[in-house]
Amino acid sequence: MGDTLEFNEIYQESKGSWNDGRLRFSKQNVVYKSSKTGKVDNIPAAELSQATWRRVCLGHGIKLATSTGHVYKYDGFRDTDYERISEFFKANYKVELTEKDMCVKGWNWGTAKFSGPLLSFDVNDSSVFEIPLASVSQCATGKNEVTLEFHQNDDAEVSLMEVRFYVPPGPADEGADPVEAFAANVLSKADVIQATGDAVCVFKELQCLTPRGRYDILIYPAFLHLHGKTFDYKIPYTTVLRLFLLPHKDQRQMFFVISLDPPIKQGQTRYHFLILLFSKEEELRLTLNMSEEEVEKRYEGKLSKNMSGSLYEMVSRVMKALVNRKITVPGNFQGNTPGAQCITCSYKAQSGLLYPLERGFIYVHKPPVHLRFEEISCVNFARGTTTTRSFDFEVETKQGNQFTFSSIEREEYGKLFDFVNAKKLNIKNRGFKESKNNEYSDSDEDQHDAYLERMKAEGKIREEGDGSNDSDEETVFLSLRYDSNASESESGSGGDGSDDEGKKKKPAKKAKVVKERKPRKEKKQKDTNAPKRPMSSYMLWLNSSREHIKSENPGISITEISKKAGEMWKQIGKDDKEGWDRKAEEAKKNYEKAMKEYRENGGGSSTPSKKESKKAGGKKEDKAGGKKRKSDGGEKEKEQGGNDSFKSREFISSEESSSEGERKKAKKAKGKPKGKESEEEEEVVTTPPSSEEDSD
Repeated sequence: MGDTLEFNEIYQESKGSWNDGRLRFSKQNVVYKSSKTGKVDNIPAAELSQATWRRVCLGHGIKLATSTGHVYKYDGFRDTDYERISEFFKANYKVELTEKDMCVKGWNWGTAKFSGPLLSFDVNDSSVFEIPLASVSQCATGKNEVTLEFHQNDDAEVSLMEVRFYVPPGPADEGADPVEAFAANVLSKADVIQATGDAVCVFKELQCLTPRGRYDILIYPAFLHLHGKTFDYKIPYTTVLRLFLLPHKDQRQMFFVISLDPPIKQGQTRYHFLILLFSKEEELRLTLNMSEEEVEKRYEGKLSKNMSGSLYEMVSRVMKALVNRKITVPGNFQGNTPGAQCITCSYKAQSGLLYPLERGFIYVHKPPVHLRFEEISCVNFARGTTTTRSFDFEVETKQGNQFTFSSIEREEYGKLFDFVNAKKLNIKNRGFKESKNNEYSDSDEDQHDAYLERMKAEGKIREEGDGSNDSDEETVFLSLRYDSNASESESGSGGDGSDDEGKKKKPAKKAKVVKERKPRKEKKQKDTNAPKRPMSSYMLWLNSSREHIKSENPGISITEISKKAGEMWKQIGKDDKEGWDRKAEEAKKNYEKAMKEYRENGGGSSTPSKKESKKAGGKKEDKAGGKKRKSDGGEKEKEQGGNDSFKSREFISSEESSSEGERKKAKKAKGKPKGKESEEEEEVVTTPPSSEEDSD
């Protein structure tokens, strides 16, 4: 027999709904922690007075009673757990675990017994049902009836609203009315808030963010009363789970957050958090409505009759003493902004602040979210949806819920990653921080980017084997620019041109460059007869797997196919990827071999065809007319200084066909319809001979 017994998936009933958690029996105490709220029940072993083993709807359950009058019920045990628990109780708690059966006769006539916080309805000394009096919200009496109304629970599918008891009249000699006595016993333990007596203290006109407005807060010994212009809320201290004191990012304000379960209600709206906003500069002198002896006796030095200080300090100090819970503050986390212990982000299109705490995250303020580390399954750093200057922080819980905090500044990534890593939370895209030297990285980088891989592959192949396809058109224009520079340098150094002629050269050079760069758009044209470029290993795999993906995901879009394929490619083993890499390498070798044979057979020639040459030069000349084509043959040379001793390659190569007689014919043909001769002239002007290109 060990020192402890632990059980998972043990359920506790809370106002009509079952909340699971973990139960541990140790020599010192019994501890139960709820998975939903994180609330802990700690029962000292010395206070245990009775333990009962019962058959219930969720298997078997234990009912524990303490000497202080509290009763705790836990269900979800197996039949085989009875012996272990019974022996443990005898050895460590000196309490015997007794078995007791529930009455299942279905009778509605019996005896009502009040046992601490429970109302038990028994038939023949066997319990039929039990009502926790803390769940009673109202008690009304009639002639011979008592009606109990209950608090609603939003998490319960079916809620019990009320129960009516018929109380028969007692003997005439008894002075007490049995109906009133029954109602008094119920109200003594029921959760019915009655503002009796004066408030301990009052805080006037406090700014409240949820629920929105300004409220007077009246502090009573058992509950908190929010009094506003429109609504009033009474909050029992038993419903307070946690208290948070959080500094604003501007370092001039403070948030005081009260976590509630069950939440306060206003119509269909539920407020799980009460958020107060204070200015650090506000001061307050507070006097409690109690004597000093009573304050010392009730609060054991936590409060004093007269106190002074910042307003937020006074409120938090009073709440801590009355609720008897610790106040949670931010830990050692420091954001990118100096002194800030939070991160600016957005949640559900609302901007707010995310505070990394020692045991969780809390987001304020609309809507407030508190996530404990123990309920977090994993986190993910994702690329921002609108800009690369920000990223998203995704948190997934063990219940399958996902919370996305978006629009976080890129500079916050390193600090947040270090914090999450130090808390040993599971990170989906772990590894990018190390690979990026502590810089921000997109979450999509760990997934396969199909478009990026395709672009890389095409660019590599273009550099290796397809450069000549684009060089045929560049040859003409690069040679023209080279020769024009040469003519200017020679005419400027050795020519006999004047300064005026030198001034003419500059605009000619500028105009030439602008006009001759436009035809480079023809690079987009591809040789349709050339062998098809090979695909990458990923594209080969995608083509073979596309139909399989479509069959598993009917109706999936093209973009979703690419995304799904990227995820599947990432999960493929190393051996399988090497197989596809070998196929891609083999396809690349076949392409290079086919490309070599294609070029040897005359394919991919750099000499432009007649049609291409017209596209390169003819369209510009058609806009200016035949006059411009004529000037390309003779006036350009005059603009370059009138040096007859030098001719550019264009005119040297076309000298045989560009005789003086043909230029005269061109002048006579001015104004006539363009015929065969004009086409020949255009070809002569714009298309250099193939022999010149081969020599280059």
